[in-house]
Amino acid sequence: MTPTELNAQIWRDMGILAESEPMMKRVARYLRKLVAEKEADPTLVSREEFFASLDRGEEEYRQGKTHRINSLEELDQFIKNL
Repeated sequence: MTPTELNAQIWRDMGILAESEPMMKRVARYLRKLVAEKEADPTLVSREEFFASLDRGEEEYRQGKTHRINSLEELDQFIKNL
């Protein structure tokens, strides 16, 4: 399913559940749980943080603070030295 299709399905389902207050309370609790999980995930970054990281990487490249790896052997050695 595409994000648009998922969104439409969620709203259709919410329309059915909206008639039941106990079900809506369960949905609200579950949504709060999902939001807390997303906020606690250290691997998630905002769009701004992502592009700022790319900008920093490009600047380091321009300043020569990078290491070029030309072969598999060089890659193996680089990883061993980490």
